[in-house]
Amino acid sequence: MRGVVVAGIGTGVGKTLVSAVLCEALGADYWKPVLSGTEDGPADDDMIVPLLEGGSGRVHPSAYRFRLPLSPHAAAAAEGREVALDTLVLPSAARPLVVELAGGVLVPLSDWHTNMDLMARFALPVIVVSRHYLGSINHTLLTLEALRGRGIGVAGVVFNGSELADSERIITRLGQVRAIGSIPEVGEVSAQAVRSLTRRITLPRELLAP
Repeated sequence: MRGVVVAGIGTGVGKTLVSAVLCEALGADYWKPVLSGTEDGPADDDMIVPLLEGGSGRVHPSAYRFRLPLSPHAAAAAEGREVALDTLVLPSAARPLVVELAGGVLVPLSDWHTNMDLMARFALPVIVVSRHYLGSINHTLLTLEALRGRGIGVAGVVFNGSELADSERIITRLGQVRAIGSIPEVGEVSAQAVRSLTRRITLPRELLAP
């Protein structure tokens, strides 16, 4: 199956928006295997539906949904549940698949596994979402190093938010990674905005291969 995993350097860096842009660019379906925080309002897989309005892709239901806005292992424990890695199987899809992780690459899914184990299981290339703040260079480079340490292929980095050219330059240089897009702050996030933002990314050729 063709597809890509969207991983952030942390929480709240804009993975869902980037995922929507990638779905539009690739004509892909969307799937978030594990999510938490549903009691706080619409979850990521709910919020992405209007962003894909008019597109060809569909949203596959999450395998695990938890109420509390906590790390998946803690949100699951609060409900007397546990995320079992072997139950997380890529959904069958006729189109490419964009898989959005919950939080950063080492977020624990259980007492035994993290998002890193899930990415190794899926064996899809990873797009890292970075957002500029004090410390984000370090967090981005650590994320890249952790992924490569596990032999997980990195397709590139998307920078989300206000542009900071020197930070982007040093990350791509020291991280030996492609910058495949820089997405600016968006006043109103909508399906129209998502379609417009596809012009801000350049997908690697291997992601476009049939």
